[in-house]
Amino acid sequence: MRERFRSLLAGQAALLLVLVLLTALFSFSLDRFFTAATLRAVLNQIPAITVISIGMTFVLITGAIDLSAGSVLALTSACLGLLMARHQWGLPTAAAACLTVGLLSGLISGSITTFARLPSFIVTLGMLQATRGLALLATGSRPQYIGTRVEWLSAPLPKIGVSPAVVAAAALVVLAHITLTRTVFGRWCRALGDNEIALRLSGVDCRPVRLLVFVLSGLCASTAGIIETSRLSTGDPGGARGFELLAIAAAVIGGTSLSGGRGSVVSTFLGVLIIAILQTGLSHAGAGEGLRYLITGTITVTAVAADSLRSRITAQ
Repeated sequence: MRERFRSLLAGQAALLLVLVLLTALFSFSLDRFFTAATLRAVLNQIPAITVISIGMTFVLITGAIDLSAGSVLALTSACLGLLMARHQWGLPTAAAACLTVGLLSGLISGSITTFARLPSFIVTLGMLQATRGLALLATGSRPQYIGTRVEWLSAPLPKIGVSPAVVAAAALVVLAHITLTRTVFGRWCRALGDNEIALRLSGVDCRPVRLLVFVLSGLCASTAGIIETSRLSTGDPGGARGFELLAIAAAVIGGTSLSGGRGSVVSTFLGVLIIAILQTGLSHAGAGEGLRYLITGTITVTAVAADSLRSRITAQ
């Protein structure tokens, strides 16, 4: 346990070093990059991907994967737009209904994966298509403009320059970190991804654990959907394409193993920051969207290769 803790700290130190080096590189090569305004802009852009990455980290640690997170986010956004724009619901009631959408989506994916024992990759790939289709059908493929009633959630606060969504995302990172490192549920998540048979032999029923991580992922995706809708002031059924891949990339860059058993919410957050700084710096440098995707994908594949090599070395 102590050795794993030291390894985790070393990994986070390496991620911080990469973050500092990236920031220094862009600061020296680009005018007015390393400013308080740029930092605030980066922080205000990442709450949605941060929250969705939290749920993805829990799923990956158990040795599963959730490819439906981005589509659940879009379905949540579409539902929030419909409820507030067409039916004039208030934000608290509409948000509660949208969180229920995420909970049910995660419950369906988790139940099929857990009780039918189908691969989570296939189940969530189907859920990706189903939830995206529901979002498009419910809205007629048209964005639902809400207006200013939700903008306050993503609007920078006057004195600190960051939005309430940033504060909420940071609080969720802390809460998820405590859950993963200080609770029985967190230990069971790691054990499930590390050695499911050993966990079963110790008397733990693995099914509720696997089910709960998918429910958690669905709730995180819905929360991210509410945040993203507030940022755009629009419920967009076609939005958030590729968000699940960015969440997986952030978790993997942060050291979460795709084979399960290892990961950290704090490290995933550092992975989100690395991707955000990288994309912001490339955007300031005039790089096109294609180049940004290419570099992010290359870094993700490199992180996966490094994780695979580390696993083989550990097993020897």
